[in-house]
Amino acid sequence: MRRRLFGVALVASTVAASEWRLTPPGGLDRFLPAPDANPLTLEKVALGQELFFDRRLSRDRSLACASCHEPEHGFTDTRPLAVGVFGRRGARRVPSLVNRAYGASFFWDGRVQALEEQVLQPIVNPLEMDLALDEAVARLRPKVNSVAELSHALASYVRTILSGDAPYDRYLAGDRSALSPVELEGLRLFRGKANCVACHLGPNLTDELFHNTGIGFRNGAFADPGRSAVTRNPRDLGAFKTPTLRGAAVRGPYMHDGSLATLADVIDHYDRGGIANPNLDEEIRPLQLTAAEKRALAAFLGALTGTVRHGPPPEAFRLLSVPQSK
Repeated sequence: MRRRLFGVALVASTVAASEWRLTPPGGLDRFLPAPDANPLTLEKVALGQELFFDRRLSRDRSLACASCHEPEHGFTDTRPLAVGVFGRRGARRVPSLVNRAYGASFFWDGRVQALEEQVLQPIVNPLEMDLALDEAVARLRPKVNSVAELSHALASYVRTILSGDAPYDRYLAGDRSALSPVELEGLRLFRGKANCVACHLGPNLTDELFHNTGIGFRNGAFADPGRSAVTRNPRDLGAFKTPTLRGAAVRGPYMHDGSLATLADVIDHYDRGGIANPNLDEEIRPLQLTAAEKRALAAFLGALTGTVRHGPPPEAFRLLSVPQSK
């Protein structure tokens, strides 16, 4: 199979080896999607992990993927907007990479359909890493010898960044002591009065769709067109991808533009019914939550933070020639 990406021909990856069956943490779908052309192997995942922390992938060698997608912050960072090489500032918040193996599309506007394409765009983006793909490969030889190898390895590693086994998951699995009374009240609100499940549903707590909540609408216009820049449909103006809520409590600020600093701010935003605009999603309406209900909802959102795993299991590195990244 052969196709073109960013003007570069991609062929099947030559990174070797035995296929590897990864077991996701509790609460997630046990089937972890991966394309036939890029099955998970220990070798590719380990190489991808090493590349994820490699600063040679940025023009001035100052940034790695992990510089913005920090493991300690849920694979995002703490800044409202992305900052790339030479201090160049982007227009959107760095999205979290947790559980993107289950993604239907990628980036806040969904402009890419496969992880193999997504992992390359930040490298070439002039506001991010600003490096041509052929130069990236040249810097990485002999470890990487083609764009396909680079793409397949990085995508394989990203597929292993998984967040699950949260108190919420243990509760659903039958441990009725996993959630406190206030967290249980928050779950009731999440499913009912607060209507969070209209968009945040399923094992990954996202519908993988695009919604207009009014964020970014000021003085009668949107600062960022959102999904409409991809679809060219005016009805998609101001719509952005629903992020997973897993680990949300530890990865503020929030929304596509980082404009809401805390989860309390997010709850207040939805309680007010978002920001009125012509394309406001029909599910967004005033909630009239009490102060106690807001606290309960925030407590439940905290119970969605569990274990984040990434890369091969530690014991696998004894069998590989690739060193383990921190």
